[in-house]
Amino acid sequence: MIHVGIGYDVHKLVQGRKLILGGVDLHYSKGLEGHSDADALMHAVCDAILGALGEGDIGHFFPNTDPRWHNAPSRLFLQEAARMVRLRGGQIINVDSTVIAQEPRIAPHIHAMKASIAHALDVNQARISIKATTNEGLGFIGRGEGIAALAVASVNLP
Repeated sequence: MIHVGIGYDVHKLVQGRKLILGGVDLHYSKGLEGHSDADALMHAVCDAILGALGEGDIGHFFPNTDPRWHNAPSRLFLQEAARMVRLRGGQIINVDSTVIAQEPRIAPHIHAMKASIAHALDVNQARISIKATTNEGLGFIGRGEGIAALAVASVNLP
């Protein structure tokens, strides 16, 4: 049976941090604030997979109050979500995601982000879709104060 989950994450842009999205360093002047590496895209994908499993969100499994996850790479969270799917005898069918950022431009990094997410989930890269859009100058994203990501994952479970 196919199960579908949705994920959303947002983080504030700040000075003094690397901007990691989809497991890729975008070499931007600001980075995302958070307990882990604050990879909003990987966090949204993780929540989508956990949602398809009927589980809690990323904060339930990797709480920001746990020092083990301080500055942790978010690929660890995706690897654990994929492991949970396999433990149930399931298979990740696909992931569709959107990054919402006024700056920097995301499109030049999409191929590398797809490869990174596919590797972390141990799926074929063709099963990963990443799109990017701006917020047309509106709101906190439009003012360049943060970046958000949405994701949908479908998982085949016995």
